[in-house]
Amino acid sequence: MATVSPTDVAPSRPVAGVLWMVLTGILFVFVTASVKFTGGRVPAPQAAFLRYALGLVFILPMIPAIRADRLGLREMKIFAARGAGHTVGVMLWFYGMSTITIAEVTALNYMSPVYVTLGAVFFLGETMALRRILAVLAALGGALIILRPGMRELEPGHWAMVGAALCLAASYLIAKQVSGRVSAATLVAMLSVTVSVGLAPFAWAVWVPVSWHDLGILFLTAAFATGAHYAMGVAFKCAPVTVTQPVTFLQLIWAVLLGYFVFDEGIDAWVLVGGTAIIAAISFITWREAVVSRRQVTPVSGETKF
Repeated sequence: MATVSPTDVAPSRPVAGVLWMVLTGILFVFVTASVKFTGGRVPAPQAAFLRYALGLVFILPMIPAIRADRLGLREMKIFAARGAGHTVGVMLWFYGMSTITIAEVTALNYMSPVYVTLGAVFFLGETMALRRILAVLAALGGALIILRPGMRELEPGHWAMVGAALCLAASYLIAKQVSGRVSAATLVAMLSVTVSVGLAPFAWAVWVPVSWHDLGILFLTAAFATGAHYAMGVAFKCAPVTVTQPVTFLQLIWAVLLGYFVFDEGIDAWVLVGGTAIIAAISFITWREAVVSRRQVTPVSGETKF
């Protein structure tokens, strides 16, 4: 998850913030592409497990922060619940990535912040003004444009991505319960540990021999994800989230171009239209929260990624 909260720091360098967020989007697309490069040779649960297990090396510098937080039983239960939800979401994401286009995966991933907004209403007692309701409806409309149920045959991968976005949104909401009690480093590290443990039995059940080539790709996946979250954290330090949020739309452009030129995937105008609608809705919600000085609940695009 993101290592810096966008509400914790004062903005000062908007241009730098935009550039760092552009880099964030590129790295997140590299995460998706690196999984695609495994070509389905590694089953989704095993690929997800290896991504997290290989990425544990990146949490070693966070050990002092974890020890300083002196985690109690309540925090450990919350981390375990979050890890369980995230585990399911990650497996669904890896499966979806192996069956549908990079652009569709990227666009449907944008729905996680919208699901968080809805979850905050039902589970955290948040209120929704009419403008937020309309923005959520616009985002849901964008998802329907991408999926187009009844107009084409939906693959299991499409439904897997819908489920993944829901699970990752639930993970974010659970994390909010302890975000004020523990450091961001602890949130990142405990997520990595709990998801690695949660994925282990699923990976064991479908385990196949893995080449050094695929291991290297999955290690790059972990490295790209870590780098993306770091870049996003720096972006939040440089500029307000209302400036950096719209830039996340470029991630969809990179995904479309990568899919077209590298993976021979067609360009689907409906995915671009639907993704644009979702990002516009999320950006509006974020802007409204900043205008009325709300305690931020709705995450920016990227905070709910694995």
